[in-house]
Amino acid sequence: MNDELDRLFTQIRGLEDQIERRLDAHRDQFNYRLARGRAVFDAEVRVAHHRVRKGIYRYLYETPIRHLAMAPFIYAVVIPIAFLDLSMTIYQSICFTFMGIARVPRRRYVVIDRHRLPYLNAIEKLNCMYCGYANGVLAYAVEIGSRTEQYWCPIRHATQIAGPHTRYKDFATYGDAESYRTRLEDLRAKLR
Repeated sequence: MNDELDRLFTQIRGLEDQIERRLDAHRDQFNYRLARGRAVFDAEVRVAHHRVRKGIYRYLYETPIRHLAMAPFIYAVVIPIAFLDLSMTIYQSICFTFMGIARVPRRRYVVIDRHRLPYLNAIEKLNCMYCGYANGVLAYAVEIGSRTEQYWCPIRHATQIAGPHTRYKDFATYGDAESYRTRLEDLRAKLR
């Protein structure tokens, strides 16, 4: 059964790689290249982007009232997200050091770059910064949590879970006591 699962997970990784290659092809289509980690557009593309940017007044005028009414509630969530960000950073700096687990590089998860797109107005740029930060912090926290789980309790659940993290596939099958005992130290060693 584990060979079958390994094969399926390998297929999933292969599909994810194909998706990433297709997304990379968009760089050529939209005339940008990466320079020092930043997207750089050709001059004519930047001019075309500026032409399609919607001004703030027009943007607000065309925004449904319900969207404007939701904004304070959406943006209020930045407080617990910032607290989570700080908490996870402190947690891993202390606990991962004691457990000998490699630290999670925050910059790989919290990516804020869409605000540089010239076709976005200031409000859209702020929204994109917020989403990049919020979703990045949540992904960062999941990675920290997954490393903690791999160290302390690398056992799959009895029932199917939605969106398991990437480490989950290596965990011992629920009820397989022998596998848990024999693989625990190997799984811990992989975290170093």
